[in-house]
Amino acid sequence: MDKPNFLESVIPLFRYYKTLGDKAIAQLLDDQLHYAPEGSNSMVIIMKHLSGNMLSRWTDFLNSDGEKPWRDREQEFEDTFTNRGELMVYWEKGWNCLFETIEALTPNDLNRIIYIRNEGHTVLEAIHRQLAHYAYHIGQMVYLAKMQKGENWNSLSIAKGQSQAFNGEKFKLEKERRHFTNK
Repeated sequence: MDKPNFLESVIPLFRYYKTLGDKAIAQLLDDQLHYAPEGSNSMVIIMKHLSGNMLSRWTDFLNSDGEKPWRDREQEFEDTFTNRGELMVYWEKGWNCLFETIEALTPNDLNRIIYIRNEGHTVLEAIHRQLAHYAYHIGQMVYLAKMQKGENWNSLSIAKGQSQAFNGEKFKLEKERRHFTNK
């Protein structure tokens, strides 16, 4: 995969995972966002952690360590939001920071070295690290939401029993190169 194509591919992947998170959040009532199974984090905590991580990692991304001195990671695991609106503002703030930064990157930036906790990464490696981290937590969020909604869950993927119909629609299309997130 060439480097310009990498950025063109990875940005939609970050958007895809944000959309999965947003759709899981949208299916829950406010009090359900605070539900945490024994020994697990709630949606609120996961959202707060993700946003805190994004703000730390993507602020001044190319020039300063990704673990900012102002970040209080331990506080990210405390449920301090008083309402959904406040939570959503913080959620969006993290994602906006990520997208503003990654969309400004050029192919020439991909081999530059950045640091996270004094560990050097190429920009390409750092992007992969963050994409994997966010996908991991978004998966947790989707699971928490699905668990609470039960049979009232609206699938975010191919619904059970719909694989054949989904594939039938896909194979009606002409073969062409396109990102799977583009409908």
